[in-house]
Amino acid sequence: MKNKHTGDKGETIAANFLQKRGFAIIERNWRHKHLEIDIIASHNNKLHFVEVKTRTSQRYGMPEESVSQIKMNRLKIAAEAYLQLHPEWELIQFDVIAIMIGKDKEDIFLIDDVFF
Repeated sequence: MKNKHTGDKGETIAANFLQKRGFAIIERNWRHKHLEIDIIASHNNKLHFVEVKTRTSQRYGMPEESVSQIKMNRLKIAAEAYLQLHPEWELIQFDVIAIMIGKDKEDIFLIDDVFF
């Protein structure tokens, strides 16, 4: 339950981070079968598929280190399913937001336009 709470908090932080930068949040936790996209947002006529990783300690490494090739492949499959339902989007991008939540602060690291 703690991991789910941390993940939910991280996704809220990420959505707020994006909105402050002019992104419009279209979907959160969009599901296709067993796959999920944490955030789908638009900015400057481009659709962004965002994977959010949140940690409360470095015990298991930095959050961005847990984004594997398998995870990105699943994100790509889910994005393809979303685009079949919304073919109006011509420009897309994949991003990762890594969040480290500390006692008194939150560190947010955006890795935009992830190529895989």
